[in-house]
This record gives sequence, structure tokens and C-alpha cells, in this order.
Amino acid sequence: MLVLFPMQEQSDDSSEDEAAGDTDMDFLRNLFSSALGLGSAEKVLDELTLDGVARYINSGKCKNIICMVGAGISTSAGIPDFRSPGTGLYANLQKYNLPYPEAIFQIDYFKKHPEPFFALARELYPGQFKPTICHYFMKMLKDKGILRRCYTQNIDTLERVAGLEGDDLIEAHGTFYTSHCVSFCCRKEYSLEWMKGKIFSDDIPKCDKCSSLVKPDIVFFGENLPARFFTSMKMDFPRCDLLIVMGTSLQVQPFASLVSRVSKSCPRLLINMEKAGQVNPMMGLFGFGEGMDFDSDKAYRDVAHISTCDDGCLALADLLGWKVKTNKHCSGSDGNT
Repeated sequence: MLVLFPMQEQSDDSSEDEAAGDTDMDFLRNLFSSALGLGSAEKVLDELTLDGVARYINSGKCKNIICMVGAGISTSAGIPDFRSPGTGLYANLQKYNLPYPEAIFQIDYFKKHPEPFFALARELYPGQFKPTICHYFMKMLKDKGILRRCYTQNIDTLERVAGLEGDDLIEAHGTFYTSHCVSFCCRKEYSLEWMKGKIFSDDIPKCDKCSSLVKPDIVFFGENLPARFFTSMKMDFPRCDLLIVMGTSLQVQPFASLVSRVSKSCPRLLINMEKAGQVNPMMGLFGFGEGMDFDSDKAYRDVAHISTCDDGCLALADLLGWKVKTNKHCSGSDGNT
């Protein structure tokens, strides 16, 4: 949900250097594979529709589903996305007198002016919102033993509230779940409850060990993505047999390029308010992989279901003969779904 540029985790430079090197090699492999037309492209779905995806899941051949999700899965919970004109977060930050909207998530600006971020955090703090139907649909995939992992851009922790646990999740842009002192020499960890107490008492969180700022473990502009993002994607995506992408514009790298890491035969379902991830041929040539292809004569595996994420998940669940289990306080539901 937040950012953006691959990076190194401060606590383990050597492991991240290795992960970055592997990513470079993958870049070259993708480049030559795309240029030379290598790799099989078996058609798995009998129809490029939501019905076709449902039949594939019900066939029993689909055992390693990966979900890639963004801010769009949480909008029905009342959490704004980032870029929607007029209603998105970036369009409504004038009251913080920022030099530009993205500054509120820029690490250098935060260290000098932390007040705007913590004021915003009070408005959006985890615990004030309930999971949506979409969150519970992913929990159902887990319960049925076919969810390999959820890769989320979101920092709202609603995946955890819905029942996905640490091993089920790659929180690509970090999380409010833990916080750390920003000092490289300290890095003391703080809990969600400790941070909540500071934020709602209007205190700027300071480390009780060294007095430096304490920041939630969300990834700001200018910071690295977690090393676990890079190591896990190398294990997960080659094994993926269905990729479900929901509520994301697929505009933020390196998260967006994950769609190209599944095999050429792996079906990809997009549930979104508009089509996303369609990469032009020039981008593909430079290693950002095979973009989603919904409309061309060569389309063979990509399905776009244009709707809200909740409606799309309900439609898919209905085709599967499943009943989405939510608690009665689920956002976007009356609790009887």
C-alpha cells in the first residue's frame, strides 16, 4: 500500500546482497526468455472467465494459490486508497501543509517533521477498522489448504485480523504490527500496543533507550523492502498454480513485477475496478516480464473481473459453491454471507 523501491534490510546486509544478486540474475533470465520466446505456454483454463477460474479451482489441480492485494481490498472497510482522484489519501492531505503529498511517507522528511505522519496515523490506525469480505475469502483459501501465500501492499493489518498468520503473509510494504527505533545503533523493537498508546496520547514516539524517533515498520519512500519479500518470492512464485490479484493498480515496483514471476502456464485472475498490469512490449523487453493480457488474440491465461473486490470474491465463492465465513462485524457485509 505504501511504497516502492527495493532495498536492503538494515539488520542483515549480507543476506540481502545475496537476494539482490539473485534478483539481478532473474532479471537477465526474464530478459533472454522473453526475447527468445523460451518457456512453455500451456493453456490451463477452459474459458477466460470467472467461471473458467472456478472450474479450475474445483478440478483439484489448483493447490498453490498466491494472492497479491493492494489498497482496494480495504476501501469497503473505510480506509482510503492512495491515488483515486478526490477520495484517495494523497488528494486529502492539504491540512498537513506538506511540500508535496508523498512527503508524509518520505523517510528524510519524517525524521525532520514526524508530526504529520503521526497525525495521519491516528486517523488510520489499525484496530479501528474491520476486515472485508475479500479478507475473509483469502482466509477461506487458507482453510481449504490451497493458499500458498498472500503478498500484500497494505499496512492496515486486516489480513491478520481476518485470520491469516505471519507465515501466510508477506507484508511487502511493512506493517504497523511492530515498530523500531530509527537509530541504526539502537533499533529497539516496540509493540503495536506501545505505539498505539503513544499515538493516541498525542506523543511523538521516542525510544526509551536512546530517545530517537520510533517508527512503525512500514516502508517509506527511501527505505528498503523487507528481505523476506525477496527470498519468499523466489520460492513461492515458481510453484504458484493460480495468481489472484485484487485491489491494486500494479503501478508500484517491485511489487507490480511479481505478476511476471509465475510460470507461463499459470492462470492470473484480476479482480479490480479497472484493468491493470497490462505492460507494453518495450517494458517486457527490459525485464519487467509478461504483463497481463486480457484482450489480445494471444490471450490464453489472464482473466479480468471488473468489480469491487468484495463483489468479485462473492461471485467467485458462489461459482465455487462456497459460503464466505465472516464475523458479524465484517465491513461490506451484513454478517450473513
